[in-house]
Amino acid sequence: MQFGRTYEEFEVGAVYKHWPGKTVTEYDDHLFCLLTMNHHPLHMDANYAENITDFKKNVVVGNYIYSLLLGMSVPDVSGKAIANLEIESLRHVAPTFHGDTLYGETTVLDKNVTSKPDRGIVYVETKGYKQDGTVVCIFRRKVMVPTAAYIQERGGEQPGRPTPLS
Repeated sequence: MQFGRTYEEFEVGAVYKHWPGKTVTEYDDHLFCLLTMNHHPLHMDANYAENITDFKKNVVVGNYIYSLLLGMSVPDVSGKAIANLEIESLRHVAPTFHGDTLYGETTVLDKNVTSKPDRGIVYVETKGYKQDGTVVCIFRRKVMVPTAAYIQERGGEQPGRPTPLS
């Protein structure tokens, strides 16, 4: 199973559809809110959401949506990354609610060599969408990825993995 790509494996225009999706539960949302100390009632208080907000129900916190999509993209995009360099833009374009299932896909927008011959910069856009196809989040980022030579020089695909003794 592939986990990330080397610089040579990225092609401008390629689209990676991340699988599987993730159904967002109330527990997921509340735990993320509590871990990050975001106690806004829009996310945590069903009575407030129902009676005060336009949505009439709790909205999943946007940073959780972004984090999920970023995580979904790792096996296809940054699993071999040397560094995540920049999040150029992040837009939340529609709300996500408890029970929605998120899917993601990433498009390679550009790639450039660096001053070091064993790595390059890949520029990608990730879109997240719900089960009905509604796009909820879009972000663009730059990732420094190794070349195949870099991987081989450092022990191959799984460097440091021990061999069983018996």
